[in-house]
Amino acid sequence: MTTSPARPAQRADSPTARRLPTDEPLLHRVLTPYRAKRCEYLKTADVIVDGNPNDGGRLAAECTFEIPESCYIDDTGHFNSVEFNICYNQMAYYLIAKSVQDALTEPFNQWGMDDFWHRQLGDILITDFSSSFRVPMRGRFFEGSMEIVDIVAWDANDIRDALVVVKTSCRYHDEHGGDSKGDVTAAITNPPPLKG
Repeated sequence: MTTSPARPAQRADSPTARRLPTDEPLLHRVLTPYRAKRCEYLKTADVIVDGNPNDGGRLAAECTFEIPESCYIDDTGHFNSVEFNICYNQMAYYLIAKSVQDALTEPFNQWGMDDFWHRQLGDILITDFSSSFRVPMRGRFFEGSMEIVDIVAWDANDIRDALVVVKTSCRYHDEHGGDSKGDVTAAITNPPPLKG
């Protein structure tokens, strides 16, 4: 199964696009693994569903972030690659969780929430990560977006274990003109068996 073709994050929505506002209880649960409140950078995440994501439609998240202080280093004064990655993880966890909860796209429409919670940390692995920082960002208050550009799911067979591969694009920007973007591929190991 393959979903939509690759395209950049944050494109214009069609008039028929659905915007699912931030689900506060879900966001709180997604961020629970982060050990301290100061590590919870993701503040809001609206999910955009434009058309059928299984047939070339768009599935994306538009988010806001706040990093009052770094969770791992003294203040560098700018948004850096570690924070880029942490913010990406939080966006991706939320978008996948929302896709499971609201059955937004295959194969996540076949999962239950317990399937996601069981796999959130140990089975969602970044396999390819590229980022570019075109204009430095201050990194305190900023916006970000990510879009799922492709999903491929395989059942287990004699040659390989079951696997879901999710390709995404993302972007961050702030009100001072700061801008960074990336392309990230994640593999989900040990997914629930596909139905039908």
